[in-house]
Amino acid sequence: MGGEDVRLRAVVSLAQSMAAAHTPRESWRAAALGACEALGGSFAALSVWERGPGRLRVLVNAGERAAGEDEFPDEETYPVHEFPEITEFLHERWAGGGEPDAWVETADGPVGEDDVASDVKSAGGGGHGSGYYHQRVAALRRRRRGCCVVAPIVLHGRAWGELYVARPVGEAVFGREDADFATVLAAVVAAGISQTERLEEVRKLAFTDPLTGLANRRLVDARLDEAVERHRADGSVVSLVVCDLNGLKAVNDTLGHAVGDRLLERFGSVLSRCGAMLPGALAARLGGDEFCLLAVGPEADEVIRVATELCDRASELEHGDGVACGIASTGDPIGPVVSARRLFRLADAAQYRAKAARSTKPVVAGRDGEVIRLADSPPKSAHDRRRLRGSRP
Repeated sequence: MGGEDVRLRAVVSLAQSMAAAHTPRESWRAAALGACEALGGSFAALSVWERGPGRLRVLVNAGERAAGEDEFPDEETYPVHEFPEITEFLHERWAGGGEPDAWVETADGPVGEDDVASDVKSAGGGGHGSGYYHQRVAALRRRRRGCCVVAPIVLHGRAWGELYVARPVGEAVFGREDADFATVLAAVVAAGISQTERLEEVRKLAFTDPLTGLANRRLVDARLDEAVERHRADGSVVSLVVCDLNGLKAVNDTLGHAVGDRLLERFGSVLSRCGAMLPGALAARLGGDEFCLLAVGPEADEVIRVATELCDRASELEHGDGVACGIASTGDPIGPVVSARRLFRLADAAQYRAKAARSTKPVVAGRDGEVIRLADSPPKSAHDRRRLRGSRP
């Protein structure tokens, strides 16, 4: 098979791998591995230019990683002033009508005046002087790599980041054809990233309440199932806080739905702020005037403390009549929790009791015997059945 056919197949394979990815991480990994294989490299990385903090952040390291190179690093970043070609080359040359071509660098430092050097310089690798790649050269030497090709990634008409592919010491240095091919691969990666971003936006809409920006019931159901499985596996404390915003109907009837919507938004902000006091907690709007907090890890007493503050803050909102709040936690004596539905029924029953008693503080299942009885007894009405079965209102 000819070289052009091999590279065409590599481009198709890269595009297909990114299209099959279900998450951003899978997409980044597919991009790096696909480009690495297509260029005959041993290592590849995908990085994004974060303009605010002025840094190049590594999203994924793939292939033969050196010591200290994690596959998905949490904080592997580099100041962009150490890599001026990312900003200056793209904006000076590409924005002026040129193309965001890839370039080659070697562990030997600035390339010489041979054919490869001339080609590389025309691609931007040496056109600015050796000061522009001394950081990359140092990194190549430190990690025992002989050369690399760097391809800018342009997304939506702006410099997004870079694709980096390296070969070890002793292997052939990348040439002009490799740099040109890397430019093509970067364009394919950009298209894949764009698709992933669109899918993420769709997923975000699918799991987000449009009015408050909180999570919606669909995401709560998924996370609660996962949380209960974790509890059954390792005993992690799972707590669910269910809230009803009191007085919303009266606000809608007397002041209008626009004011009612603002009340929902304001309470959503209060819920989010309080939820942030519980590491990893999920704040959500279940629908209508119903909200919840899902926490995995914090002890029941800590959840109760936060829920109490939530009630206090809700009572201070300009409209409405505070919030009715119920809590169920596996950290309390509530019996075996073998399903998400069981925890939801208990939390909803506690909230139902708080509402009936017009309580200004949370009612806690396991600390109020009536809640257990209410959750376990047959509902008296269709409304009660709907509220206590742990399904969508």
